[in-house]
Formats: sequence, C-alpha cells, structure tokens
Amino acid sequence: MKAPKDTPVLSPPGAPMEHYVSTADFDPNVGSQIEGVIGEDHATPFQIMWWRFTRHRLAVASGIFLCVIYFSILICEFLAPYNLHSRNTDYIYAPPQEVHIFRDGRLVTPYTYARTMTLNMETLHRDYAYDESSVQTLRFFCHGDTYTFWNLFEADLHLICPPEGGELFLLGTDRLGRDVLSRTIYGARISLTIGVLGVMMSFMLGIVIGGMAGYHGGVFDLMVQRVIEVLQSIPSIPLWMALAAIIPVTWSPILVFVGITVILGMLDWTGLARAVRSKLLALREEDYVLAAQLMGAKSGRIIRRHLIPGFMSHLIATATLTIPGMILGETALSFLGIGLRPPITSWGILLTEARSVNIIALYPWLLTPVIPVIFVILAFNFLGDGLRDAADPYK
Repeated sequence: MKAPKDTPVLSPPGAPMEHYVSTADFDPNVGSQIEGVIGEDHATPFQIMWWRFTRHRLAVASGIFLCVIYFSILICEFLAPYNLHSRNTDYIYAPPQEVHIFRDGRLVTPYTYARTMTLNMETLHRDYAYDESSVQTLRFFCHGDTYTFWNLFEADLHLICPPEGGELFLLGTDRLGRDVLSRTIYGARISLTIGVLGVMMSFMLGIVIGGMAGYHGGVFDLMVQRVIEVLQSIPSIPLWMALAAIIPVTWSPILVFVGITVILGMLDWTGLARAVRSKLLALREEDYVLAAQLMGAKSGRIIRRHLIPGFMSHLIATATLTIPGMILGETALSFLGIGLRPPITSWGILLTEARSVNIIALYPWLLTPVIPVIFVILAFNFLGDGLRDAADPYK
C-alpha cells in the first residue's frame, strides 16, 4: 500500500537533518511591515505613539476641539457680534435671546423677534417681552461694530451681526449693556494664552533645574529638593494671592498680564522638576550617556541632546495636564479681584460680575463664561490622558 502523496518522507534514524538555503539575494525590506508601513519606511517611536493616540477617540476629539478653540482666539474680533466695549444702554441685564430657524413649518434663515423692555416699578426689575409681529433676520459675514484687528488695522467685518435696527444677545447682557457672548469670545484670548505662556516658563525652569539636579546630584540636588518641598507645602491659592498683591496698582494692563504669567509659571515648575529629576536619575546610568561622556560631551549637551529626547513624550503629556491648572489659577485670581484688571478681559474677570448671590439669582446668564472654562479643562485632561497612554512604552 502506497503512502498518500502529501505525506512527508521521514529521514531514517541517525541521518543528518536536511536544511534548505535560499540562493536569492537578501532583501532587508522583506517582512518589515509595521502598522501598514511597508518597505523602506520603518516606524519611528513618534509614529507608534501617534497610532496609539488615534485609538483614543476621546483624546482625538479633545485635541480637535482645542485646536478649534485656539484658532478662534486669532480671529475673535471677527467671530464676536459686537465690539468688546460696545454698550447698549437700552438693554441692561437683558436675558439671552432666542433664535428661530422654522417659520410656518418651513426652514428659513435664522431670525429673532423684537423685544420691548418695561421697568417694573414694584420690583425695579426690567421685564423683556417678545413682539412676534416684528421678525428680525440675522446677518452673516456682515459689517458691524468697528474694531482694530490685532492693533494693526481698522475693520468691521463680523461672522454674525444683529438684524438691521435690532439687537442680538445670544447670552444676554451685563450691568453695562455689553454682550456677554462677545466678551466671552474676547476673554478666551487672554485666558488661553496665559496658560500656554505660563507652561512654557514652568517648563524652562523645571527642565533646567530638575535636569541639573537629576544629572549631577549631590548638594545641588539636595538643595533643590528642599526648595521644592517648601513650595509644595504652601497652599497654592494663598501663595498666588500674596504674590499677586505685590503687583503695583499703577502698572499697565500689559505689565499686569506679564506679572500674572510669571507668577503662575514660577510656582508651577516644582512637579515637572521632580519628574525630570527622577527620569534623569535612571537614564544617566545608560551606556550611551557614558559613551558621550568619554567622547568629551558637556553636561548641557548630554542633557539636551541625549537625555531629554528620551522622555519628551512624557513631557508633552505633562504639559497638557499642566495648562488647565494655569487657566484655573488665572481665573481664580481674577475672580478674587487680585489678578488681571479691566480693560483686559478674561474669563475670570467676566465671572466677577456674578460674585453676588442676588446677581446669580436674578441674572443667571452671567455665569455662562464658566461653561467654556469647564469644557477647555476637560478637553485638556482627556488629551493629556490620551498622550500619556500613547507615550507609555509598557502598554
């Protein structure tokens, strides 16, 4: 009986094992397929980090949201319906206005109804009533209040404008008749910028001080650790208040902005310095560091060119988690009245309008600037979580 055709033929016991050698030329690119990258394009650590990050859908959505928000601060004059300082004395403490897109069962251009204001002499409260017989159509890409775009040139083009002869207060007005939506859009420029600038300063201090302490150690490391422990033992808000109170009242708004940024940056470097120190303590014992030392490389070059790039992804994730603290710090200081001061407008300054319980009870729309603060803080936290998970080499 013959064996089936596909049955392998076994070598007799003790016979040398057969092996096969390919005579084809060696191609180093064959089989190098990583996450869809084929051929000469090999995956870099940043590519792998990017692939991991894109799997975190919430972090990607948060990143897109933050990109849109930060782009909007570049053109906030165009996005705001009114100028930052425009006052409408006929509409003081006006509630948010309703926008309609359907009329008589048909989809039409967005419109509002005219409003009339009457003063209640018993409660001294302003009552606003809609006049549905007067339809006011909104205007888009239109000419409205004039503004100075980035202090470069005069312009009056807006994304959305109030109707001709009417008003548009989507988030209501404040005690001076100023549009809350427009001031919130303008305030984003200061609140978001101060967070980025503060993180840049804290990163410079944290990387330099923490890097030198972790790489050299000794007395310098001991002194740095004691200073960090003292600063971290003091509650943040009282320390911010004490330093902010030092800022002279006679300073210009720009100098106050710079001073608050410096205060936030100087007090938030301690956590990053400790993280950098712990990383360098582990990396300075690697063989490539010893090779760089034997070749005569200075300490600064070794830290800058060899050690810091090794955990740059960790630093990026730390930055996204630090910026929310900066934004909350500025908001808290401005809300307490010891941070930024008018005419500069930030989210914290806008919230000072709602410090009274009576104001909140009567005019709750003055609290709407806290909504973008919450969304931005959550977006930064989700983005930081996604970057941290993507940068983790053990996941």
